[in-house]
Amino acid sequence: MEAIQTRARRGALLAVAFFAALAFAAAAPAQELQEGKQYVRLKNPAPVTTGKKIEVLEFFSYGCPHCADLEPEMQAWMKTLPPDVQFRKVPVMFQERWVVLAKVFYTLEALGEEQRLTPEVFTALHKGGTNLASEKAFFDWAAGKGLDRKKVEDMYNSFAIAGKINKAKTEAQQYNVQSVPMIVVDGKFVTATDKVGTHAALPPAINALIAMARAERPKS
Repeated sequence: MEAIQTRARRGALLAVAFFAALAFAAAAPAQELQEGKQYVRLKNPAPVTTGKKIEVLEFFSYGCPHCADLEPEMQAWMKTLPPDVQFRKVPVMFQERWVVLAKVFYTLEALGEEQRLTPEVFTALHKGGTNLASEKAFFDWAAGKGLDRKKVEDMYNSFAIAGKINKAKTEAQQYNVQSVPMIVVDGKFVTATDKVGTHAALPPAINALIAMARAERPKS
């Protein structure tokens, strides 16, 4: 009887090990990115402004429906940001309307309201039919969200915002941004939804590239 029980226990352990191996094999491909397919390594990496922290850039536009669809995934991912990683959105201006929306983004950022209101900007534009590319519509909308309209207008028209717009244009040129959303990790790895397959697959891909960037950085 004892021998039978021993064989049963061994069988159970082997079954557990087998299914664990299957689970690992199923999960592994999600973490293993293939260069040239799920991501591209830039031949000439760009310097980052984050010092010891790994920089993650999302090139986007409020006017991009794909960026709107991705936003919930990015919002969830940002809550898990490691302490050695710094994330930054960079608005892209493929058309004049997107220039206004870039000013909307930087105005909200300067007023400390970007993180709270970015999801609502996407909703207003792509589901609510609100034309936030109209300055008056944006000022009215911002006031409706509890912001001081005068402060919003002053910031929107400030030299500080104009400077950020010019910097964003330069960064987009530097990374040769042709479509959005596009992610750049630590100035050298580029990925996007169309490379990894789905919006939900993008945050895990970003995490994998962060791990690669971390491994390639000099040990302090």
